[in-house]
Amino acid sequence: MTFADAPIAADSFGKLNAGGLRLGLVDTSDRDAFAAWIQADSRGFHEGRVAEKQIDEQLQDVAYRRTTGVWDDSMTDAATPVATVSSWPTPLTLPGETSVSAWAISSVTVAPTHQRRGIARALLEAELRTAHSLGIPLAILTVSEATIYSRFGFAPTTMTADLEIDTRRASWTGPAASGRVQFISLEQLQSVGRGVAERARRGVPGEIELDDYLWGRLIGLLGDAKDEAKNLRAVIYHDAAGAPQGFALYRLASHATDFAAHTATVEHLCTVTDDAYAGLWRYLLELPLVTTVSAPLRSVDEPLIWQVTDSRAVRTTHRRDHLWARILDVTAALEARRYSAPGRIALDVTDRLGFAHGRVLIAVDATGTAQVSPLDGLEHNGEAPADAASLALTVNDLGALYLGGVSARTLVRAGRITELRPGSADAVDATFHSPATPWLSSWF
Repeated sequence: MTFADAPIAADSFGKLNAGGLRLGLVDTSDRDAFAAWIQADSRGFHEGRVAEKQIDEQLQDVAYRRTTGVWDDSMTDAATPVATVSSWPTPLTLPGETSVSAWAISSVTVAPTHQRRGIARALLEAELRTAHSLGIPLAILTVSEATIYSRFGFAPTTMTADLEIDTRRASWTGPAASGRVQFISLEQLQSVGRGVAERARRGVPGEIELDDYLWGRLIGLLGDAKDEAKNLRAVIYHDAAGAPQGFALYRLASHATDFAAHTATVEHLCTVTDDAYAGLWRYLLELPLVTTVSAPLRSVDEPLIWQVTDSRAVRTTHRRDHLWARILDVTAALEARRYSAPGRIALDVTDRLGFAHGRVLIAVDATGTAQVSPLDGLEHNGEAPADAASLALTVNDLGALYLGGVSARTLVRAGRITELRPGSADAVDATFHSPATPWLSSWF
């Protein structure tokens, strides 16, 4: 048995079956069945019908994923599912340049004809049970609607910002790069850039390893983006030794009346080193005939703001949550990452679905390595040791804290976390802090 064909959770199957619906796995080797699922997924996101060539791409690159649907056999088009979800395990980068296997959940749709019938709940709870049964310690997703997933124990764990830069005011004052920027074809980037992207993601908590399909979409060679690839330009940065250390993908749009006022939209900028970061951003800010650089889905802690003459020329146009996480195994998840300060922390975790419910003690040594043990049954009759910080929180808030991008002090002030001992939030912040700001630079 593989993750893709693990049994459907019986509880979710039974709930939907009682309502006349059928929950099951799609045989992705069956082109007709998989194509029907792909069309339902596209319809669920209000997109157009998927072309046959794009279906072939997904048959090649996405068929390995666990593909689940819900069918209503009373429908005229009974072969097309009324709900979809796709999932797969992927490495998620954690603080300390470690990683953990995470259950990536995508393509969550329910047809408008079948809403308010408990389908989304059954699908998501089935996904969590499957991941838990496979020993995967947490689930992750990127969301289009932020109000749905908290009820299943998810919480935002990385934030993102869209930047708009007025290049007439933002002259470069950052360091001079040692290497050079040069154009590269998308086909060349497909092979060369993959290694750069993988090296870069290992240093940023919240990044995931991109599979072939996500990588192809990112660089414009697969999916809908492929239709606009003719307008996509790629540049790569090589350091002084000639090693590739970063790349950028951008497109240009002309002004309606002023040819000297183009807008450059940075679709993706990926760097392994600060030197590459400086080289690529300077190149983008100094593009001729460009007065505005737009950069969506950037980190909320960009050094760029400190590398130009006028920081107000770098404007944040949209800040929002991006990666959401849901912890399923507290011990495995907390022991996988590294911490910034030693300490002992007792957590009383509430989880409505039961996966993470309980009381644990985290003991972090001087190397930043944690050992997690159940608090019940320890000395002091299950009470937290006298030298331990102590918090009560939901699994949602533990997920928010997990990558170190959200402050326990902030969550205490918001009334979401309870300090069982004074000063505990500050102790948790010192320990959980991530030197690198958590960020996910793509969608999945």
